[in-house]
Amino acid sequence: MNYFKIGSAESKFANMIWENEPITSGELSKMGEKHFGWKKTTSFTVLKRLCEKGIFQNKKGIVSSVISRDEFYSKNSKQYVEHAFYGSLPAFFAAFCKKNKLSDSDIDEIKRIIDDMRR
Repeated sequence: MNYFKIGSAESKFANMIWENEPITSGELSKMGEKHFGWKKTTSFTVLKRLCEKGIFQNKKGIVSSVISRDEFYSKNSKQYVEHAFYGSLPAFFAAFCKKNKLSDSDIDEIKRIIDDMRR
């Protein structure tokens, strides 16, 4: 399983691509300028890095995803839990909950997810 390590700026740019794909690379560079204040070359550099990592592709100036946003975050989450918590999801969850108070709606949603998985 590939682990896609990307920085904060790359993550924001990737989310912009996922929300607008397929999109031309020219339009994407305009959006990079508008949303991040980037020059055209910066947008193309970030896009190139994301394509080299196998997350997106740029074919004939049309940018689209190789993997979905959900698949990307799922793979990264799994790798993080495996690496930082020796594969223990309960250990990750316990550590997360120590510093992050869950709302009643969060708890209800988590329960729903678990109940759906049991079926």
